[in-house]
Amino acid sequence: MLLSSLDQTIVSTAMPTIVGKLGGVEHQAWITTAYLLATTIVMPIYGKFGDILGRRNLFLVAIALFTLASPGCALATDFWGFVTFRAIQGLGGGGLMILSQAIIADIVPAKERGKYMGPLGAIFGLSAVAGPLLGGFFVDHLTWEWAFYINIPVGLAAFAIAWFALTLPNKKAEKRIDVLGVILLSAATTCLIFFTDFGGKKEEGWDSPLTWAFGAGLLVSAAAFVMVERRAEDPIIPLSLFRNRIFINATAIGFTLGLGMFSAIAFVPTFLQMSSGTSAAESGLLMLPMMAGLMGTSIYSGIRISRTGKYKMFPILGAVFTLAAMLWMTTLAASTPIWVICLQLFVFGAGLGLIMQVVVLVVQNSVPADQIGTATSTNNYFREVGAAMGVAVFGSIFTTRLSEALTNAFTGAGASAEQAGQSTRTLDPQALNQLPEQLRNAIVNAYADSLAPVFWYLLPFIAVALLLAITLKQIPLSDTAGMVARGEAIGGEEAERLAAGGTAEVREAPNARDASDVKDDDGELVSPGR
Repeated sequence: MLLSSLDQTIVSTAMPTIVGKLGGVEHQAWITTAYLLATTIVMPIYGKFGDILGRRNLFLVAIALFTLASPGCALATDFWGFVTFRAIQGLGGGGLMILSQAIIADIVPAKERGKYMGPLGAIFGLSAVAGPLLGGFFVDHLTWEWAFYINIPVGLAAFAIAWFALTLPNKKAEKRIDVLGVILLSAATTCLIFFTDFGGKKEEGWDSPLTWAFGAGLLVSAAAFVMVERRAEDPIIPLSLFRNRIFINATAIGFTLGLGMFSAIAFVPTFLQMSSGTSAAESGLLMLPMMAGLMGTSIYSGIRISRTGKYKMFPILGAVFTLAAMLWMTTLAASTPIWVICLQLFVFGAGLGLIMQVVVLVVQNSVPADQIGTATSTNNYFREVGAAMGVAVFGSIFTTRLSEALTNAFTGAGASAEQAGQSTRTLDPQALNQLPEQLRNAIVNAYADSLAPVFWYLLPFIAVALLLAITLKQIPLSDTAGMVARGEAIGGEEAERLAAGGTAEVREAPNARDASDVKDDDGELVSPGR
């Protein structure tokens, strides 16, 4: 998990240098798009295949793909070769994200899982701070290639540990693999990513025929996918999951959170760089309060859930904190002190930490043990879909407003429209510091005036997440690990008898998730479709 999340933040800092060296400035968005597309496509595939084939070998494959693609990125001699290896990294990165969460569910009961899921969520906070700092160090003191060379020893160590220490059963598929479902889901995901990506770009935009061609492709492939899944013997995403109200609720929370969370995370660092005149690496330090809040509440909520067995209050509190922070951030202005922005980010991060890993735990606890990987990957998949849509749509709003505001700032300083357009395209924090004070202040105001209204557009989605959290059902957390529930391992009294030299009978655990025994605190059956 650390390997995948750290890589994304390191690369974001090194990206200007990478595209400059490889000659791809005008296509640099493809670095992010290729990785995001590959990661999102393979999430459901890793989740489902892990359920039917076992997770150990898939986990090793994911580590190997990610690690082997890293020197490919570093040694690339042209931009599109680099993008290709970046996509291969995404094929491994998606597996690392999903399988690490599912493996924890295999070996740790839901009742104890919070203690492990909390630190797992804190990894995102650690990587978001360490990534820009490491990326900046490599670019400034070594070369950009080290942003990828660093993955090799970490990946080799992870592979060795998984090879020798990770003992999970391998299985054979008992039913025909849903190949057509995989193809259609990949097509729908590709169309979605390109639809949102092209729509959010100034060059194409939402009125471009190409954008809407991908939109049409999305509708057709999604409709075909649903029809195929209804008839598949073992669907890649079982539609029965969407008859599970807890799964639907928690996944919808993840989707709306993805819309709001990733949009804010994508835009705030840019504002910090331009308002403070710092480099990308230095601006990473200004994001430290957000990560401190995220790490603290993520670990705290995990510990409390393990002690009390209750999870419902944490998504509610998280949504309240996130909503309050986003409302506060609508007041951003050029004159806003840095310490105030840091407080806003701390509250925002604290809210995210109370939700992110909790909804994954809720999803895993609400489904049968043999669907843990599928449910985990589907939940993450829709969060990534929400992130892609949010960054594209609200990024389009931000960049449109910013382009107009920057043009007005330059023309107000006496530049022609052509000069203003050229200056806008080449503006960076270092160039900003060289401008006259009056023009610099006008540009900082342009960023603030363009960003603050975006948070107003995001508020309704966080409000929806709050309503969903309030209606989320509380059910008892299972005290049986996934492998034990599936009869792949023994636990509890059986394990103690075996350790004492007795015999143990492998049987279905009494707490295995079953459609007949999953009830909320009111005694109501919550998942009749399982």
